[in-house]
Amino acid sequence: MVNRIVLNEVSYHGKGAVKELVSIVNKLNAKKALVVTDSDLLKFKVANKVTDLLDENNLEYEIFSDIQPNPTITNVKNGVKAFKDSNADYIIAIGGGSSMDTAKAIGIIINNPDFDDVRSLEGEAETKNPAVTTIAIPTTAGTAAEVTINYVITDEERKRKFVCVDTHDIPNVALVDPDMMSSMPKGLTASTGMDALTHAIEGYITLGAWELTDMFHLKAIELVNDYLRDAVENKAEGREKMALAQYVAGMGFSNVGLGIAHSMAHSLGALYGLAHGVCCAMLLPIVMEYNKDFTAEKYKYIAKAMKVENVDSMTTEEYRNAAIEAVKKLSSDVGIPKDLKGTLKEEDINFLATSAFNDACTPGNPRTPTVEEIEELYRILL
Repeated sequence: MVNRIVLNEVSYHGKGAVKELVSIVNKLNAKKALVVTDSDLLKFKVANKVTDLLDENNLEYEIFSDIQPNPTITNVKNGVKAFKDSNADYIIAIGGGSSMDTAKAIGIIINNPDFDDVRSLEGEAETKNPAVTTIAIPTTAGTAAEVTINYVITDEERKRKFVCVDTHDIPNVALVDPDMMSSMPKGLTASTGMDALTHAIEGYITLGAWELTDMFHLKAIELVNDYLRDAVENKAEGREKMALAQYVAGMGFSNVGLGIAHSMAHSLGALYGLAHGVCCAMLLPIVMEYNKDFTAEKYKYIAKAMKVENVDSMTTEEYRNAAIEAVKKLSSDVGIPKDLKGTLKEEDINFLATSAFNDACTPGNPRTPTVEEIEELYRILL
């Protein structure tokens, strides 16, 4: 079997990494950037840490910020128009998954105009050209969109999300600077951190997993367990280690896929507008329970990475349950709600389950689900 790894051409990590931007742009010999970010990052002057650098060095740019938390087809179309109107020749994406995913779709469509129907990008689109040169600067520690070949767009008309997988969309350069993440509030830090844990665990047990990606995922699980609580309390080391953890998880899952915790989270986010990380965090232990008999010894190593004691003396059932309980404990410690009472409606469950069943992440799940089984998993959140 042949396994493939796709990563950024180059990435910079650690405090002050964003300051590498100017030398990178100068080496590109680029003329003008479309800065893709969201309105809140402008409002709270997070994006200014980047635009100030551009201003100080007389580097030309325009800003596109028409982006929703779950970016839509309309957002992408408007972004494509903004890129063309601006006469930009590269993209700087600043933000979490929403900004990054929008930027990826814009960059792909600009260089592959045959795919200007955004829906045509769903799944593994056979684009011919790499996306517009893109520099990705994350402001959240969770999605790892700066290192993945995936992006997710919401079809607002059909009330569903669709996953796009394309080796041509990965940003050329990633600047992973914890200082860009320091203004994240507790709730966002917790939810994006649990998204990173979901990436790591689902990537570790997915059908496509192999030794190299297992290495990434186990390290990411360890780092999230050790540092997410500190990051939520805005401790500097916690921020820095979570910036690394989510990137390492992205190095893995981008190349092997995910599972139904993500499929189900995509459906919830599209229908109810819920935060993706919160959905993942609530669903992760439920899906781990559903999958546990199809994971060989992997939960043993998840439990060890999460610092569960005496794992080697446990039975298979005991260490599998211990891994699930460790996830629940971390989720509780960082304030993730346990259910969707008052939001999730019984009459929506078949639609949600059908959407999740058809999601691009579902085939990677270690246990093959039916629509009816996914419905029952959703009902646990009622």
